[in-house]
Amino acid sequence: MSKTVSLILGSGGARGMAHIGVIKWLEENDYVIKSISGSSMGAMVGGFYAAGKLDNYTDFLMDLDTLDMLKLLDFQGTGGLVSGKRLFKKLKELVGNPNIEDLPIKYTAVASDIKGEKEIWINSGKLLDAIRASASLPLFFTPYEINGTLLIDGGVLNPVPIAPTFDDNTDLKIAVNLGGKAIENIEIEDEPKNETTMDKINTYINSFKTTNILNTEMGIYKVADKSFDAMQGTIARMKLASYPPDIEIEIPRNLCGTLEFDLAKKIIDYGYHRCEEVFNPNCLIGN
Repeated sequence: MSKTVSLILGSGGARGMAHIGVIKWLEENDYVIKSISGSSMGAMVGGFYAAGKLDNYTDFLMDLDTLDMLKLLDFQGTGGLVSGKRLFKKLKELVGNPNIEDLPIKYTAVASDIKGEKEIWINSGKLLDAIRASASLPLFFTPYEINGTLLIDGGVLNPVPIAPTFDDNTDLKIAVNLGGKAIENIEIEDEPKNETTMDKINTYINSFKTTNILNTEMGIYKVADKSFDAMQGTIARMKLASYPPDIEIEIPRNLCGTLEFDLAKKIIDYGYHRCEEVFNPNCLIGN
């Protein structure tokens, strides 16, 4: 007999592609997702799923290489490197821009009010506006304004947003935490790259004569990225301890870099097998 699920999808950049694998495993095993609450990349994947367009997004990610990704990033932001206009124009081609209240699945994107210092739950209005606000990674994406409120990444205040699901009438609350404990010697690539994703991003930015801030060992981006991961991990542990879900699927925070979207297949597969491992402890991940 199938069980209904409230699915909580956490923030964590490219690690969020693991959410796709989790959803795939749940669907294959007769779990019916009735509600989604997502932060940042969790809002992105959850929004596409709620709109019935997750296959479009998955195909897009699987075909995406680093150069393709860079072409979608317009380094013309104010308050962040990237304005997001070019990327979200492409996303609109994939999902359209439905109203959240018209989706067949209850959906909430969580963003952070930068001035009011509080989290904002977005459960009405345009889907892409909600995703754009929730995914406004500080320093990288320009903050996004909705109804006069300036919003940034939901992971700043709530990287695993369980609270929007409290009133759901479902059998299980399943949370996917992308800030899990780091695993030593984790390896998801078939072979090492000669040039890292960050090398390519840095080269691309330099072609616009933009200051090199990304690829040095203590460059601004790396410091901010590591700080953000540490902050999110701490907040996630507090949230999960206070409001534990029925099931937590933990993804190690060192699975991949924040912008390594060129590893889509590996990360999606990891999410699938990690979900399988949680539900069936005798399974070995990757088998």
